[in-house]
Amino acid sequence: MKPADRKRDPLYVQKGFGLKKQIKGLLQNDYHSRLVDVLREHGHSMRFEDVTIRLAKDFGFCYGVDRAVDLAYETREHFPDKTLYITNEIIHNPYVNRRLVELGVRFLGQGYTLEDVSEEDVVILPAFGVSVQEMERLRGIGCVLVDTTCGSVMNVWRRVRQYVSEGRTSVIHGKYYHEETRATSSRAREGGAHYIIVLDEEQAGLVCDYIRRAPGALSREALLERFAPAVSPGFDPDRDLGKIGVANQTTMLSSESLRIAEMFRQAIAERYGPAEEGNRFRSFDTICSATQDLQDAALELGRSGPLDVVLVIGGYNSSNTTHLVEISSQFCSAFHVDGPGELASCEEIYHQPLGSKERVLARGWLPQGPVTVGITAGASTPNRIVGETIERLLEVRGIPMNQILYDRTGVNLPVVEGSASES
Repeated sequence: MKPADRKRDPLYVQKGFGLKKQIKGLLQNDYHSRLVDVLREHGHSMRFEDVTIRLAKDFGFCYGVDRAVDLAYETREHFPDKTLYITNEIIHNPYVNRRLVELGVRFLGQGYTLEDVSEEDVVILPAFGVSVQEMERLRGIGCVLVDTTCGSVMNVWRRVRQYVSEGRTSVIHGKYYHEETRATSSRAREGGAHYIIVLDEEQAGLVCDYIRRAPGALSREALLERFAPAVSPGFDPDRDLGKIGVANQTTMLSSESLRIAEMFRQAIAERYGPAEEGNRFRSFDTICSATQDLQDAALELGRSGPLDVVLVIGGYNSSNTTHLVEISSQFCSAFHVDGPGELASCEEIYHQPLGSKERVLARGWLPQGPVTVGITAGASTPNRIVGETIERLLEVRGIPMNQILYDRTGVNLPVVEGSASES
């Protein structure tokens, strides 16, 4: 079905239901933080007794996440009596997904399957999108589909479809198991084309060495074994790496995506010669602007002055949050936490270390005496969780709650110390 046809399809909703005013109060209650507002009003930096909080200039919800959450809430408002499903987590944040469950949204794969969905039901497609195969199955059921797929993700899809039309193999910088990359790679298969997914520069180097026939490069069999879960069925590196197009998962580290694209350009040029490069290689920067803004802001936060520690707030399965941890770790100790409950005390913190998939307990994380704490958050993290995490930080340092500038009714309380820039 062509995009123009979808706009007229009553079973396919992409632009919402015009109910923003009706859901405004609920969204405000679920996701707003007065403390975050106050920090912004004070130049993103304030001191509370001996704790200085420095908040990144850009953090938290991006436009695509805002839209996905708004549309999910509108869907519940528009269909109060229908059964609502969602194909996966709408975004990678436990609080947001828990709120949808509380609103009565059923998550496929969590006690429900496509077999439970009927034509009378409504299915929400998450911000990461769904695969071509999933979309075909859902359309076959005949249920209403509410599509919250991020525009930046759909931009990547357009690129890989262009590669398919040009007879190229898509080289995707991403995580082969990530929902977004699975959806993208399914589009790279249309028309019988192929793809290979590389996680990082190390994996890209292995493929580039194979392209250029470098000494010590993996054999065909070793390459296929190494990338077994990350290539299309029937992928043949001898046939399918001669004409390529590079794309990426939108939440990857942008600087690494650019380096990987350049690695493949050089490999193609070395193997086939500069005259063939233009025909055999294509690349477009498909990192979303919001992801880039968060990464730039994390760099700016680290470079703007000494930090003792950085808290990076976001879901543990959030790719873009992980890259903020990677950036922040260049400057000081950085701890990836998914919310305020991870701050057990000023001595103990639960967090997920960079490169790990396990939540662990760290001790001695917060220095004694005057301390400056940087705060940033992934694109799926609501302001409410950011604010509550800062509150918890101050609480474990024994700073009275009446010094946090506001109460639960939103009434400002007296500023005790003033902003860091004023002191």
